[in-house]
Amino acid sequence: MKFIQLIWGIAFIFSFPTLAQTKATVSIQNNSDLDRKEAVVSVKWDAVLSHFPQIDTTNFVVINLATKKQVSYQLEHLGNTSIQNLLVQVDVKAKSTLLLSIQKGKAAAIITKTYARYVPERKDDFAWENDKIAFRTYGKALEKQVGDAYGFDVWVKRTDRMILNERYKLADYHVDHGDGLDYYHVGFSLGAGNMAPYINDTIRYSGNYHHWKVLDNGPLRSTFQLMYDTWNAGGIQVKATKTISIDAGSQLNRIENQFTFDGNKPMPVVVGIIKRPEAGNILLNEQLGIVGYWEPTFEKDGTTGVGAILTTPVINMLVNKQQLLAKTTVKNNESIVYYAGAAWNKAGKITNSKKWFDYLNDFNQSIKNPLIVTVK
Repeated sequence: MKFIQLIWGIAFIFSFPTLAQTKATVSIQNNSDLDRKEAVVSVKWDAVLSHFPQIDTTNFVVINLATKKQVSYQLEHLGNTSIQNLLVQVDVKAKSTLLLSIQKGKAAAIITKTYARYVPERKDDFAWENDKIAFRTYGKALEKQVGDAYGFDVWVKRTDRMILNERYKLADYHVDHGDGLDYYHVGFSLGAGNMAPYINDTIRYSGNYHHWKVLDNGPLRSTFQLMYDTWNAGGIQVKATKTISIDAGSQLNRIENQFTFDGNKPMPVVVGIIKRPEAGNILLNEQLGIVGYWEPTFEKDGTTGVGAILTTPVINMLVNKQQLLAKTTVKNNESIVYYAGAAWNKAGKITNSKKWFDYLNDFNQSIKNPLIVTVK
């Protein structure tokens, strides 16, 4: 009799892990005074597996425990075959905690909110977008040709749909057909927040990117790499890889650059924003590392706000006839991360310089006060 009781006791004890394997709970804590809206939050996949090892990646849902509604998600691979992170898009009020449940179930269709691709039909462009804004940069096929540009280009939009393929197919993207257009001028500048070596007080532009690789492509985050051939940067041989991520709901890209160059000394670099001849509104905050520019209105096409946020110490900021520049340094073969992007007044959300500069300041606060994620 005691033997049978022992067997039942062992079975009872070991039934708990089986129950624990049916779900995991994610806690997202916001300790800041800032509401986090449409935030794409990363949850380590290993942490999910440790609490829900039997999860079926083709048959699970993420539930907001307060509203009981499904939350949009993405399995992020970062170029690997295995899953690295679970991405969720949520709103988290200031000084509050949001609880999510990961459990078995059929997920509702998730709307694509980010997209990136190589565009061979348009001379090696690489273009990317989210539900707020779009960008492109130029490849080797356009280098030293008419229309070449060194920096990042902005494609403004006033729709949450993905529009890149439509615009390239239409081949008339300098005209607003109801969802936005390309009226941003880059030329021989860093455009909307590109970075380049700054040797002897001179910007040392690279050639256009040569190779590319998409690491993830939506629906909530698209990440890709652009590789640049070695160039002579004022007597220093430099090679660069730029890893760019765009999240749903964000006006800014996360840009992680890795420069390889000769020598052990840090190399000066600048993040730049092209300046227009007409008057615009400028924000330069060296202490916080924020550069903001609300361009002059361009006739019927509206007004673009452009900005960048550096996460490394800023040596100084300056404005010349052509660009707004923020100077910092990088170490050989070490990553440097910053954020850059744009907004358009005709999208109806950020309609003046104050709103744009407030957005940049709030974004900076969100970087400095990241959401705290735990899984149990």
